[in-house]
Amino acid sequence: MRKYFGTDGIRGHVGQFPITPDFMLRLGWAAGMAFRKHGKCRILIGKDTRISGYMFESALQAGLSAAGADVSLLGPMPTPAVAYLTRTFHADAGIVISASHNPHNDNGIKFFSGRGTKLPDEVELMIEELLDTPMTVVESAQLGKASRINDAAGRYIEFCKSSVPTSTDFSGLKIVLDCAHGATYKVAPAVFRELGADVVVIAAQPDGLNINADVGSTHVGQLQKAVVKHGADLGIAFDGDGDRVMMVDHTGAVVDGDELLYIIATDLQERGRLSGGVVGTLMSNLGLELALKARDIPFVRAKVGDRYVMAEMLERDWVLGGENSGHIVCAQHVTTGDAIIAALQVVLALRRRGQSLAQERLAWHKCPQVLINVRFAGDRDPLVDPQVKAASDSVTERMGGRGRVLLRKSGTEPLVRVMVEGDDETEVRGYAEELANVVTEVCA
Repeated sequence: MRKYFGTDGIRGHVGQFPITPDFMLRLGWAAGMAFRKHGKCRILIGKDTRISGYMFESALQAGLSAAGADVSLLGPMPTPAVAYLTRTFHADAGIVISASHNPHNDNGIKFFSGRGTKLPDEVELMIEELLDTPMTVVESAQLGKASRINDAAGRYIEFCKSSVPTSTDFSGLKIVLDCAHGATYKVAPAVFRELGADVVVIAAQPDGLNINADVGSTHVGQLQKAVVKHGADLGIAFDGDGDRVMMVDHTGAVVDGDELLYIIATDLQERGRLSGGVVGTLMSNLGLELALKARDIPFVRAKVGDRYVMAEMLERDWVLGGENSGHIVCAQHVTTGDAIIAALQVVLALRRRGQSLAQERLAWHKCPQVLINVRFAGDRDPLVDPQVKAASDSVTERMGGRGRVLLRKSGTEPLVRVMVEGDDETEVRGYAEELANVVTEVCA
């Protein structure tokens, strides 16, 4: 059992344990000790644009130095960029200071291995064990040094562009980019402009406090308005750390991760480059599964979380997977969810087919799906409550095989996610609200 690590690193409210400077100092030291078991090591640190990133960057750097680890600072950089740069610089590990799509008063830590992948469980457990031991400092001559990689953004921009053919030309395409006042605010506009697109940028003025504030992949309203206002062909919304993407077609309709996965999958299939099938999650829309099946594309579901999607992809040697929230892994290019890379693959597919995003969005029918988040407090697990179990079983029985029910706890927030999916939207919404009310009563 992990004590500090959740499904996506360590995350919480700034100033509340463990998201405190003293814990980050110890975390840096523990990570340094874990990775320098064979002597000196080098660790890269990137962050998003939230104000607390400066504080935690300094604390991590001090702890790593105390353990004898050299540190290379990347500054504000998308999470997948840190994974890529960790790999290309042959570093021992990468650290991202980010709370992804959460507001500025949250923050967190994600780790990448030297291969640019999420840490194996045994390494996370080793770090947790070290956190519970007395902190030591290496001899002065062995202290780690810190440096800054000044061309990190430029390197990542070129990498993103290399994920599409050199002949790629997006000229004549008008795109609105919503950067969520986050880590993509410099990189994403440069990538699409250098590929020839006419780019309109919104939410790219980070001040440390406005990250994800009513913008980005979880709040696409501003993007919808901007696309219609500017007469754009489509809009692309990133989250605060650049590992989630959502899109908007020219009419302002939202295109989610399931729909984007389908576009990429069918394009790869048509070009003979889809190795195996597609990995989704327990939250993936049933319509996606049926649409892929109609194209003879295998589909499997992993637990929610990009680390589980990636693990299933590696197990099957497949190249594509993702979540309806917009985490999409294109393994032929990257080792983790990458919003810019995924967006490029979608736009490239549209150009190849001569289709608009609106046309592609209607290629398959989404089953009505209602998701309600119920907040809970304390250590109590609502999902094991007999009343909740009985309510879930009752709804499942009444749906009579025409849909499915999923109740799960969020890995990053104290939320129970109540999801019901079926063929009748009114019925589905009624069942979801019924279940959510039961969970709310139990959590009260």
